[in-house]
Amino acid sequence: MDLNLEYWQSNGKTFLSRLRLWLSILDPTFILSSDADIEKARSLLRSEEKEQKNGKVDDAWLLSLSSFHTDTGSLISPIFRPQAYMPISLPLVLASFMPHKGVKPTLFWHFLLQSYSAGFNHANRNATATSEKKTTLNQSLLITGTVTYAAVAGALPQIILWRLQAISAAAQVFCRSVLPIPLSAGLAAFSVLVVRSEESENGIQIFDSNGNSVGVSKEAGAKAVKETAISRATLFGTTTTVPSLLHFLLKRAKFMQRNPMLFASVRHISTVIVFGLMIPVSFSLFPQLGKIKKEHLEKELHALTSDGELFYHRGL
Repeated sequence: MDLNLEYWQSNGKTFLSRLRLWLSILDPTFILSSDADIEKARSLLRSEEKEQKNGKVDDAWLLSLSSFHTDTGSLISPIFRPQAYMPISLPLVLASFMPHKGVKPTLFWHFLLQSYSAGFNHANRNATATSEKKTTLNQSLLITGTVTYAAVAGALPQIILWRLQAISAAAQVFCRSVLPIPLSAGLAAFSVLVVRSEESENGIQIFDSNGNSVGVSKEAGAKAVKETAISRATLFGTTTTVPSLLHFLLKRAKFMQRNPMLFASVRHISTVIVFGLMIPVSFSLFPQLGKIKKEHLEKELHALTSDGELFYHRGL
């Protein structure tokens, strides 16, 4: 079992412990760490010094967790590391949800958002299904099709408003405030399910309680992908729900009616706050070291271990 998984096994058993850890991992300053610093931190963790409790070791763990891929042992591309997720995706989320004067800018921003989301999902997947081979042409085409479809579907509310300008006020409110909620949540989950479909098809590595590899399980792969899809849907669904609800509640407030500029900025400000808060919360919903009961695995794996519960790397 990789060093990162060993750390998650000891420190990520409860939601609150995972949340505290993710709040530290998502520190944007880690983006500035050089490859040499990260490799040095990894070397420290392989030595006996990792047993010491001090700030140097703690920082080394955070650098390792945020920079190294658990399955391949290689460095994750800087733009797809967890600490880069908010700085890059937040402007794309704001631009995508913002009303535009035409269809083209709407499609453009949704395409950028879905492209980055697909890249992040792929870079942080469980790679045991593809660790021995590069991404296949079929998988690349599937990811491209997913990004294109999700971009068009995400822009659908704005497309409806642009094409049907004579629709009623109620229909406009529905397209601006209601329709984006299930769309954003559904498309976020859809991206995870498709981009990481190889995990369900080929299976992922599972471990016993001692960290020994037991085999490869499609059931564990499907569970890992499902959990990650739920967490991503929670992130984007909440990010669209809360600002829309707040906008609706404050619309008739006299204070907001007297300050139209302030009211216009409520949705954007609340989107920034909610998205920023929900990233560590959504990442913490499920353990990085997931569990699956032996009876839920394929029958051929039952005889390979006496443990009643097995473990797997969920990915992000």
